[in-house]
Order: sequence, then structure tokens, then C-alpha cells
Amino acid sequence: MIRPIKIEDKKDWEKLYKGYADFYKVEMNDEILTTVWKWLFDENNEVSGVVYEENSKVIALAHYRKMPSPLRGKYIGFLDDLFVDPEHRGKKIGEKIINELKNISVKNGWGLIRWITRNDNKIAKSLYDKVSEKTTWDTYELK
Repeated sequence: MIRPIKIEDKKDWEKLYKGYADFYKVEMNDEILTTVWKWLFDENNEVSGVVYEENSKVIALAHYRKMPSPLRGKYIGFLDDLFVDPEHRGKKIGEKIINELKNISVKNGWGLIRWITRNDNKIAKSLYDKVSEKTTWDTYELK
């Protein structure tokens, strides 16, 4: 079952989000966890979350937000994070979550959801290639 994240999900969410950070080799600490958790429940913050629950346990998460698209003169959706517990992969949970995000996009009038992934994330990319259109845009970061 896909549903909005709830306060009671914190323990499962933390485990998943740490796993997500480990996968991408990004430092995770209590300060980051606390910040993101607060964002998810702050009505003044754009970040929202959905989870996939199975047998009363959260086994997948997605964080998304609205994002302005100046060339379109409207908001679009942006998927920041998507992670399925490795023990539960192969059940099309990621695909179900992406379909739910499409519904959220339609409901909010965004028209599309955009996201990025690491270029060597072959398993995720095989799903993304199936359910979406790969753009011709490259991503850059200035630190």
C-alpha cells in the first residue's frame, strides 16, 4: 500500500534513508535525518513523502516536491529520493511508487515529474527507461 508518510513511520524511514545514503555513498548523520524528517512534516516546506507499506512495515520511500519551471511558467514535480529495501526488490514497488507520483503530479497540475539518478545505477535506470522518457539534459554542480 502506498500512502503519505506518517510520524509513526520514523524508525522504518530512518533505516531506509540510511540505506539510501549508503547506496549513494553520501554521509548520513542525525542532523541530516532530523532536518529531512522536519521538512517532511513542515507545511511551509515543499518536500513531501510517500511510503510503501507491507505487513505494517514501511519498506520503501519517496521524497518529492513541486519545483518552478520558468520556461513553462508553472510548477512541475521533482522526485528527490526513491528507495526500496533491498530485501523487497523485484516486486515492482518502485514502479508503483512512480505511478503514484504521476497521479500526484496530475492532481497538482504539474504535468510532469523530473528526477536524476547516478549514471551507473543500472537497476533503477532499467525501471526509469521503462516508465519514463530519458531527457537530453546533462546535470552539473558548482561547489
